[in-house]
Amino acid sequence: MTSRKQILAAARVLIDEHGWEKLTIRRLAAEMGLGSTTLYTHVPGKEDLLFLLIHEYAEQIPHPELPSRPQDRIVAAAVAIHDGLAAWPWAAEVLTTDGFIARLGDSFLSLVETILAGVVDAGRTPDDSVRIFRSIWYYTVGEILVRTHTRHREMDERDPARLNAYFGNADGGQARLPHLAAVADRWGALAGQDTFAQGLRAFVDGLLAHPPQPA
Repeated sequence: MTSRKQILAAARVLIDEHGWEKLTIRRLAAEMGLGSTTLYTHVPGKEDLLFLLIHEYAEQIPHPELPSRPQDRIVAAAVAIHDGLAAWPWAAEVLTTDGFIARLGDSFLSLVETILAGVVDAGRTPDDSVRIFRSIWYYTVGEILVRTHTRHREMDERDPARLNAYFGNADGGQARLPHLAAVADRWGALAGQDTFAQGLRAFVDGLLAHPPQPA
């Protein structure tokens, strides 16, 4: 007998080794020594399998102590989502499609509920809460994916001497790009700093003061 728990464990191994894009029901079945038909009795397809994995993982994301101030509650919940997905960045990439909310479990949804409630408690409308959550979500996922992809790729900005040589010297770089030239030797270190929480707080304050409006 093959259990769902065994299937999810094997799928996690495949994703860790080869990436979520390479995961298929057929490949997973082969790795487990099963026929594809057997797995299809447990999961209808790859997308369902991915969301089962995310659902299981999201249930383990720790929930923070919630402050009384609405803005602080929003930030605390968003940081919890960020930190949970940063530990499993492929999940953030899978969740980049709008409409994913309906596929997640109560644990993750309670963090979303905290953000929506915080927006309403701060004096904005329920419609504003959806728009503000979406903006926070884009900022959060974008930060995770940029950092993840940067770690997996050799970037010029990781080499201060190379940046400094280009912006500061090549083709009169200091005259053309004076602000870039001024920070070229510190760019990698500055860009690598973790400023998510500070940026999020400023972002939330701005969104509550001026919520996004439909076009």
